Amino acid sequence: MTAKSPAPGTSDEFDDIPGTTLFDMQRSRQGYHLNMFCMSLMKAANRAEFKADEAAYLQKFPMTAEQREAVLKRDWNRMIALGGNIYFMAKLFSSDGLSFQHVAALMTGSTQEQYAQMMLQGGRSIDGNRSKSRPQSTRGKTGRSKRG
Repeated sequence: MTAKSPAPGTSDEFDDIPGTTLFDMQRSRQGYHLNMFCMSLMKAANRAEFKADEAAYLQKFPMTAEQREAVLKRDWNRMIALGGNIYFMAKLFSSDGLSFQHVAALMTGSTQEQYAQMMLQGGRSIDGNRSKSRPQSTRGKTGRSKRG
């Protein structure tokens, strides 16, 4: 049985796209303190304090235990799921000496070289990446849904 497609114009509609996390008002509220921690790393003194004792520094921010754990493990995808915004998180991975390309590769399970090549070829294929609820067989060769 095929899952029902989410209603257009709802946040559930975006949850149906594989690999996509919508940073909406709810996620913004959820990740506020996580993102403020990341922004604090813009100051050299804060970066030094964080690097000296990461767990202690994180206690300055009223994040959830799950958010703190994701930061300490550098679980980038989990941080996104817990309300992290990639542009705020850039402060953290830049503090670790990592580039956007490096972190994006980690988040997609590829090497930097594979990720760069995929992007140079126009990004990830739409095949199998349009909808979790609609089977692949309902699409034509262009990846667009068949009209019927």
